[in-house]
Amino acid sequence: MRIVIGSDHAGYPLKASIVELVKSLGHEVEDVGSHTPDPVDFPDIARAVTSRITAGAADRGLMVCGTGVGASIAANKVKGIRAAVCHDVHSAHQSVEHDDVNVMCIGAQIVGPWLAADLVAAYLVAEFSTDEDFRRRVRKLAEMDEGK
Repeated sequence: MRIVIGSDHAGYPLKASIVELVKSLGHEVEDVGSHTPDPVDFPDIARAVTSRITAGAADRGLMVCGTGVGASIAANKVKGIRAAVCHDVHSAHQSVEHDDVNVMCIGAQIVGPWLAADLVAAYLVAEFSTDEDFRRRVRKLAEMDEGK
């Protein structure tokens, strides 16, 4: 899979280990920043991550900020993006399986590197269910994007 990853300054230290993990799992990685620990606005990083997904240049995204909340809010402002904060393995997997999440957000101040690795691995291995109930619900989310 093609994975785009971004972080603000709070997520910057954790992002390096996540990038290496994603590569070790055999995925292609594009790092859209931040590339330094200097302060940066998470909406700018969310725009960089989500634009790669909506353009078809990436299959899924990962965002790392302090809590994951700001990243999720910003990413969800973009039509076609379904972002979720995931701080447990069950949610990391089920968010894709049931809700077809295409951006997972992690809080670097909430989870450490070991749990982050488990979250990312669960997210990347998950596949959207073929169950019609889940498909119908995600179609309704797309309709909401269209203002219907």
